Amino acid sequence: MFHVSFRYIFGIPPLILVLLPVASSDCDIEGKDGKEYQNVLMISIDELLDSMIEIDSNCLNNESNFFKKHSCDDNKEPMFLYRAARKLKQFLKMNISEDFNLHLSRVSQGTLKLLNCTIKVKGRKPPSLGEAQPTKNLEENKSLKEHKKQNDLCFLKILLQKIKTCWNKILRDAKEH
Repeated sequence: MFHVSFRYIFGIPPLILVLLPVASSDCDIEGKDGKEYQNVLMISIDELLDSMIEIDSNCLNNESNFFKKHSCDDNKEPMFLYRAARKLKQFLKMNISEDFNLHLSRVSQGTLKLLNCTIKVKGRKPPSLGEAQPTKNLEENKSLKEHKKQNDLCFLKILLQKIKTCWNKILRDAKEH
């Protein structure tokens, strides 16, 4: 009798099939009825996007690595929102304005609260000091800082738009089911 097992047909040991990760996240989305989102997050997201209207004209169309690694695809929505909300916290350091920071903080903290994630955050290594870099003249430095700030604002605007789209997708899917 000719006996062929599954693993020999596909060349995969059976243990690997058991260990393959399942497409699920460690986040539970609270408030899928959308009340918290509509009453708090959406208002702040819209306020932030309204204040950033003039930024589009100076943005390049290059996609950030963040969006290449993290997307709001099916079954990845909570993790995308979690990572995006954590990324928003970094922009508070820019001190654009008190009102802007208030809305940014509200979107970041509100999203994290609604997601209710249980994720272990690994400690980061401190950056190495490396070799001393040659100093640039003051004008070059100023120009680089302005360019970086513009790129950061472009990234922030795209991030906010994607957060809004992702929340809308989650709420739309929740209403359909």
